[in-house]
Amino acid sequence: MTPAFRRQRALADYTLAALARRRGKNIGLVAIYALVVFVVASALLFSSALRHEADTVLAETPELIVQNLVMGRHDMIEGNAIAALAGIRGVTRAKGRLWGYFYDSVNGANYTLMVPLDPERALAPGEAMIGEGVPRARGMFWDTAPLFLSRQPGDLVRFDVVERLSSESALVSTDLILLNEADFRDFFRLPDGVYTDIAVTVRNPREIETIMSKAGRLLPEARFITRDDISRTYQKLFSWREGIMVALAAAALLAFAIFAAEKASGLSAEEAREIGILKAVGWNMTDVIAMKLWEGALISVGAFLIGTLTGYLHVFAFKAGLFAPILKGWSVIYPDFALTPRFDGVQIAALFLITVLPYTAATLVPVWRVAAADPDQVMR
Repeated sequence: MTPAFRRQRALADYTLAALARRRGKNIGLVAIYALVVFVVASALLFSSALRHEADTVLAETPELIVQNLVMGRHDMIEGNAIAALAGIRGVTRAKGRLWGYFYDSVNGANYTLMVPLDPERALAPGEAMIGEGVPRARGMFWDTAPLFLSRQPGDLVRFDVVERLSSESALVSTDLILLNEADFRDFFRLPDGVYTDIAVTVRNPREIETIMSKAGRLLPEARFITRDDISRTYQKLFSWREGIMVALAAAALLAFAIFAAEKASGLSAEEAREIGILKAVGWNMTDVIAMKLWEGALISVGAFLIGTLTGYLHVFAFKAGLFAPILKGWSVIYPDFALTPRFDGVQIAALFLITVLPYTAATLVPVWRVAAADPDQVMR
């Protein structure tokens, strides 16, 4: 063991003993400090996990979606556009999609009704598949319970639930109800030959811009939405909601900044007297500064680790129960799914820099000022 290492170990041992002598004050400081880190870390970890879930789910979406615009608003698109899009070189499939929204006056929830494109999910007339949030909103406590939807007073439509969609896709399917095409058209009184939009599958994703250019000449009134566009929308949405949580933590961060500034303005009489005694028994200024840096580092790093660990457990073990309603954003039906644990090193490093370094650095100026003074003057 080198002399420098033994010296730092001795300083660390003394610092721990000094912190133990002021146990109550330091425990309160670490608790408040860790609470600030916990709030910010929870928001960062949760939004990062949501963005990852969104990317995973959206990986199965069509590369291109074509919508018809009338006076700048989304409108139904004619079926003959499907053949026009399918004839473009590079397009492997073009298929009309049927989906729409239904407001449930019973509980105030909005459902997304859709006809599945996957042949494996083909439904017979009168059958339905539902997302995991629908039975919770409707109070359906057993799997075989039928689903009743009322378009208007006295008009009740029954669907037999044949399957509940997996919670793995709950981020985008929690409010989803899949129906047979004939049932969908009858429910919304929709004529044959029209679709909500068209899903286009392309052979080479790098040719999407070229295909969009050709399709734009065939359908000049159409709007084209790529998978990347949808992904960016989700990313911005979660970043915006993450910003709300960080803004809520701004008051705590401000209080912490004020505390750090107060810390930098000077030491307490007890701390100054302790430094004077250490100087009197032979400690030099370097030893005193190193000891105080150890003290600041132990408090700030300890609080950072506690806050980050509790934030991690809050998000991934307890499903972010405190912040989920804000960050998930559903008004009535909240998706219930397990987040894949993720640790964004860049975000955690940024959190470390804005919480640990300022407090540790704030101890340098007052300690240097007191350590440079005459020990007798300091103790007086």
